[in-house]
Amino acid sequence: MKNLKFLLIIFLSFGLINCESELDIEPAQSVSIGAALGTADGVKKVLIGTYAEAGQSSTFGGYSHIMSELIGNDDEVSWEGTFLAPREMYNKNMLSDNGLVGGHWNNSYEVINQANLVLDNSSNISDATERATVEGEALFLRALTYFDLVKFFGGVPLRTAGVTNYGADLDIARSSADDIYAQVISDLTDAYAKLPVSNGEFADRYAAQALLARVYLQQGNFASALAASNDVLQNSGHSLASTFRGAFNNDSDSSEDIFAFQVTSQDGSNVLISHYADQPYGGRGGDIVVDTYRTLFDSSLDSRLFFFYYSSFNGGILTGKYTNEYGNVPTIRVAEMHLIRAEANFRLGSSTGLAPLTEINALRGRSGAPALSSLSLDLIFNERQLELGFEGHILHDKKRFGKTIFGLPANSPRLVCPIPQSEMDSNSLMTQNPGY
Repeated sequence: MKNLKFLLIIFLSFGLINCESELDIEPAQSVSIGAALGTADGVKKVLIGTYAEAGQSSTFGGYSHIMSELIGNDDEVSWEGTFLAPREMYNKNMLSDNGLVGGHWNNSYEVINQANLVLDNSSNISDATERATVEGEALFLRALTYFDLVKFFGGVPLRTAGVTNYGADLDIARSSADDIYAQVISDLTDAYAKLPVSNGEFADRYAAQALLARVYLQQGNFASALAASNDVLQNSGHSLASTFRGAFNNDSDSSEDIFAFQVTSQDGSNVLISHYADQPYGGRGGDIVVDTYRTLFDSSLDSRLFFFYYSSFNGGILTGKYTNEYGNVPTIRVAEMHLIRAEANFRLGSSTGLAPLTEINALRGRSGAPALSSLSLDLIFNERQLELGFEGHILHDKKRFGKTIFGLPANSPRLVCPIPQSEMDSNSLMTQNPGY
């Protein structure tokens, strides 16, 4: 995936040529999408392009993380940058022409459309095992993207067929949030059945199962979240890195990465570096400072408390999670699966895999934090903040736990992104979210 990302975009821009004879050649600058997807090789290349699109800064290359952190935080972090769009998110005062919101929406639907095109044309792959893997990866990427959209926007348009004629009438109404969740779960269930146990840097069976655990937890389906997270922990072969620091800034996946997007010097920048890192690490000097976040820690023995540094640019405290300009972007970590299993067991009064207190203490032990003597939902929520901070969970966790944000209730319209104005202008069937 690493070095092919932007090459694929170039190939798609100029057209993919595949011919069995010279008579089949189309002009190099005008090859149809049908020709591009007419062979097994073409379909697989479009799939690589779908990973590339999903790894762009507007979505899983960083802004999905950042949007959650800025909208979801009270004073744990602060926005020190000069850009207006992130400041609107931090102030919970977004406008419908917010550039980050628009970019996130547009890029998400580009990912979905490419995944749909792969699925529409997968029959061109004759080998059944290879075809199943390609379909599973496309289903995973589509589910990942729709799950992200429904968390930020609520119900959104649901497209499950690829669009190639952009001159056609593309107006489409919003589906309900329940319908989107149903599609996500269906896609991930199918992906789990189709994907191999191991698939290199690409999505495999346990990436789909881990994402399912996250989806079920967000829905409050704790029994299913427990079963999915336990499957990953028992059978995936992934394990916690030996140190908390070892889970981040890696050039290749660590044992803890169930799924991550890679970034290299050949295929662009990591926007998390841009906004979280100091200038010597390739960042802007600390647009997002995390001074108050450190007060959440309950022990000076916890190594996670010291995974920070001072910005040489603005003097603020910055997270150490993003200091490798070309390191991968962690998307799903084993640590999250431990937290999901512990919370689900706690809520259900069960001890599948491990007793919830034992599991939380084992995770804390990795960082040298002292063991807790008892457990509560507030302690579980706090442990998620300590372990998963700045990884894009806080907004969705606070909503799930019913926490207030900036004095706003968890169901406040100001904590939901506006439908981009460009979508409102171009789609006559679209309706705006309340308050915008």
